[in-house]
Amino acid sequence: MSGENTTDPLAGIDVGALTEEQAVAELERLAREIAEHDRDYHQLDAPTISDAEYDALRRRNRAIETRLPGLVRDDSPSRRIGAAPAQGFRKVRHAQPMLSLDNAFDDEEVAGFYGRIRRFLGLDGDAAVDVVAEPKIDGLSAALLYEDGELVRGATRGDGATGEDVTNNLCVTGDVPRRLSGRGIPKRLEVRGEVYMRREDFLALNRAQENAERQVFANPRNAAAGSLRQLDPAITETRPIRFFGYAWGEASDPIADTLWEARQRLEEWGFTLNEPARRCKVLEAALDHYRNLEEARATLPFDIDGVVYKVDRLDWQNRLGTVSRSPRWAVAHKFPAEKARTVLKSIGIQVGRTGMLTPVARLEPVTVGGVVVSNATLHNEDEIERKDVRPGDTVVVQRAGDVIPQIVTVVRERRPKGAKPFVFPDVCPECGSAAVREEDEVARRCTGGLICPAQAVERLRHFVGRNAFDIEGIGEKQILAFWGKGLVKEPADLFTLESRDGDGEIDPPLCDWEGWGETSVHNLFAAIDRRRDIGIERFLYALGIRHVGQATARLLSRRYETLDRFLEAMAEARDRDSEAYRGLVDVDGIGRKVAEVIVEFFAEPHNGRAIGDLRDRVRVRDAEPVESGSEIAGKTVVFTGTLETVTRAEAKARAEALGAKVSGSVGAKTDYVVAGPGAGSKLKKAQELDVTVLSEAEWFALIGAP
Repeated sequence: MSGENTTDPLAGIDVGALTEEQAVAELERLAREIAEHDRDYHQLDAPTISDAEYDALRRRNRAIETRLPGLVRDDSPSRRIGAAPAQGFRKVRHAQPMLSLDNAFDDEEVAGFYGRIRRFLGLDGDAAVDVVAEPKIDGLSAALLYEDGELVRGATRGDGATGEDVTNNLCVTGDVPRRLSGRGIPKRLEVRGEVYMRREDFLALNRAQENAERQVFANPRNAAAGSLRQLDPAITETRPIRFFGYAWGEASDPIADTLWEARQRLEEWGFTLNEPARRCKVLEAALDHYRNLEEARATLPFDIDGVVYKVDRLDWQNRLGTVSRSPRWAVAHKFPAEKARTVLKSIGIQVGRTGMLTPVARLEPVTVGGVVVSNATLHNEDEIERKDVRPGDTVVVQRAGDVIPQIVTVVRERRPKGAKPFVFPDVCPECGSAAVREEDEVARRCTGGLICPAQAVERLRHFVGRNAFDIEGIGEKQILAFWGKGLVKEPADLFTLESRDGDGEIDPPLCDWEGWGETSVHNLFAAIDRRRDIGIERFLYALGIRHVGQATARLLSRRYETLDRFLEAMAEARDRDSEAYRGLVDVDGIGRKVAEVIVEFFAEPHNGRAIGDLRDRVRVRDAEPVESGSEIAGKTVVFTGTLETVTRAEAKARAEALGAKVSGSVGAKTDYVVAGPGAGSKLKKAQELDVTVLSEAEWFALIGAP
C-alpha cells in the first residue's frame, strides 16, 4: 500500500533535522522498502507505488547518505540497480553494467545537468553541449548480443550486473532482427533498448484475458514484462510485444563518433528507434522537445513517462563515465503525474503490516494513463480532513505508473447535498484492538501487536531478519506459508516446529510440502537450533518494538546489561513517577516519546506472555562488556554546556565505546558530569549531589584521549 510508506513517522522529518540514530533507522527503512519495490517492479512486474513516490524514496536515501556518509549501508539502494534476476531463467552476466538513470523533475534540474557536464569537462559556462533528446519508453530493458551479425543471446537487465536469459522469447518478439544487415557491423555487438507493448495491443490483450476469464494486466509495461518472462516461448509468441533498439553496450569496433550518428547506424542495421527523437544544440531546444512530447504523449501509440537527454559526443560520454548506479552523461526528465476525474464511492480502512491504519478511497473505475483504477490512497486522517474528502464527492485522481493512485483534490462545486465528513475509526477493523495516535504522529496504529493478523507476518519477518535472530532459510515466503497453515503465530512457535513435525502434529510433514525435502527441512531445523542462544541486543531488536532499532536496542542492552534486569525495570516503569521510568527516559538517545512506546509494549499482557514463551525456548546472553579495562566502563556520564574540541555527538560516541552509559540528566547514580562553557542547570544539580564535575580537558585526560 503506497500510503503506508509516506506516513512513516521518520519520513516526515527533514533530512537535515534527523538525529544520527534516526538517520540509521531511516536508512534501514529506505533500504528495505526500496528493495521490496525493486522486486515488485523488476521481478514481479507488479509495482505498488508510483514512479514519483519511488523516486522520492531514492532521493531521500541519497540525501541522508550525502549528509552522513559514514552511515551508508552495505545494502544501500545507491549501490545497486534493479533487483536480482527472477528464478526460472539462466543467469547472464552483462559484459558492461546496464545502468539506471538519474531523474530530473523540472527545468531547473535539467539546467543543473548541463552545468555538471560543463564543470566536469572543464568547459566554459556558455560552451555548447549537444544532447540527443529521446522519448523515455515505459517498458522493460533488454540487451541483444550479436556475433557476426547473428543474434546469439537476449537478456533482461536484472540487477544491472546479471540478467535473465530470455533469448527464445526475444526471438519471437516483433522488431527484433535475427540477423543484422548493412555495412560496418561490429563482429561482436550488444544492442540495448526497451521491450514494450503498443497501447492498442495492450487493450486487445486485456479483452482476450477477460474473455478467457484470466487475470488482466494493470498497464502495458506490466503486460510486456510478463509476456517476455514466460517460460514457454509459445505463449510469448502470442503476445504482441515489440522492441526499440537505440543504445549499445559491448562493441568490438567503434560504431560512430556521436550518438545521433550511432542511432542512424542502428536503424540501418535493422532496429526500430524510439522516435520522435531530436538532436538539440541548446538547453531551450531540449526543453521544447520535452514540452512537445508531453503534449503529444496521449497520441503516441506507446506509453512514455518522460524524455531522456544524452550527451551527443561519444568521446565526452567516455570521459564523463558513471557515478554510483547512473551515467553522468544522461538524465531522465520525468513527466508530471497524469490525472482524471471520478466519483469517490466510499472510504475503507486498510491495516498495514506495521499496524498503521490507512484510508483507501473506493472509486468509480476510471482510466488514467491507460490504466483502469478503482482505488486510491488517502494517506491518513489529517489528509482526509485537510482535503475535506467525503463519500460521494467528485475527485481528481493522479497516477504516474502506480496501481493505487492518490486523490489530488475535491471538485467542491459537484459535491452532493448531504455529503457527510468521514469519521476515522478508533478501533482496528482487523482485530478490534484500540487504534491510537501518538503525540506528534500523523498515523493511527493498531495496538494489537502479534494478535492482529495484519501485523503478525511483518513482526515474524522482522524477528527472523538478518539483524535480529538471523535464521537462515526463513524469509517472507516461508513465514507466509507457516502463518497461512496456522503453524507459526508468534516467535516462540518457530522453536517448536521440529518437535511438532516429529510428533506428527504437522500433517503432511514439512518434507512433503511442495518445494521442500528432507535435506531442506533438516537445514531449516539446524538453522533454528543455532539461534537458540542470542545476545540481549539482538533479542530486544527482534521484538519489533516501534522506535527500537539496532541503535536503541544497543543503548538499552548496555544500560540494563541483563534481560531480567531490563524486564524488571520496565515493569516498575509503568509507574510514570518511578525512578525506573525516569532512568529509562534519561538514557541518552531514548527520551520520553520512545520510553512511552517501550513501556506500553511491555505492559501489554499478550506481549508479556509471548516473551515468556520465547524465553522458555531460547537463552538470552547478557550484554558483552565494552573495553572493560577503561576507567569509565560501567560509569554514568552526562555532558553539558559547549564542548570546544569535539562535538557532543562525538564525545558521547567515544564514551559509549569505552563502556560508559551516557545519560541526558543528572541523578544520584551519575558518576561524572563533563561541563563546558555555558553549562547551566545540570552543572548546578551535579554540585548539589556532589557528583564529580570534569572540564573537557580533564575528561580527555581521564579516558586517555588527546
